[in-house]
Amino acid sequence: MMVADTNKLEQAARVSMSGFQDAEPQPTPRSFHLPLRLGAVALLAAVALTAAWQLF
Repeated sequence: MMVADTNKLEQAARVSMSGFQDAEPQPTPRSFHLPLRLGAVALLAAVALTAAWQLF
């Protein structure tokens, strides 16, 4: 068996196994970036403090 034949067999094996295992796991998508999330929390805290200040 020649080297080229061996390479073709290895490539075919990788293609057939690609459906069973991923070579690199995909990163989980982030819905919000950290600064945006922190800004939203700060805004909610400011609204809650303003509402509490108005009640008392």
